Amino acid sequence: MKKIITLILMALGIGVQTGNAQDLKFKSISPDQFEVLLTKGEVFLLDVRTAEEYAEGHLKGAHNLDVKKADFEQKAVATLPKDKTLAIYCRSGARSTTAAGLLVKNGFTVIEMATGINGWKAAGKPTEK
Repeated sequence: MKKIITLILMALGIGVQTGNAQDLKFKSISPDQFEVLLTKGEVFLLDVRTAEEYAEGHLKGAHNLDVKKADFEQKAVATLPKDKTLAIYCRSGARSTTAAGLLVKNGFTVIEMATGINGWKAAGKPTEK
């Protein structure tokens, strides 16, 4: 039934975004898995929280691009590297899921941290200001 409704909405030109990582073609991983990914050094680390949140503390080496800003998608396409996997996070995982969907739609390869920086800190992992 879900597929039929999706097909009808697509035929009518109405976009459907389920928020499910599998449907959107990106991976959601735990803080431990995210840390392993970062140690490989083959990713572009992106914090999609506000500038104020970023200033309060972020993962070392993270770049900041606020997904809540109206020009997020435009700036992302213009400035982010398409030749690297984007490792993204937010506070709790909700905004990074939204950002991941937009980025994948624009041809980026994305892995997002499911629990965000809150989960990262809860696991005892370091941040910097």
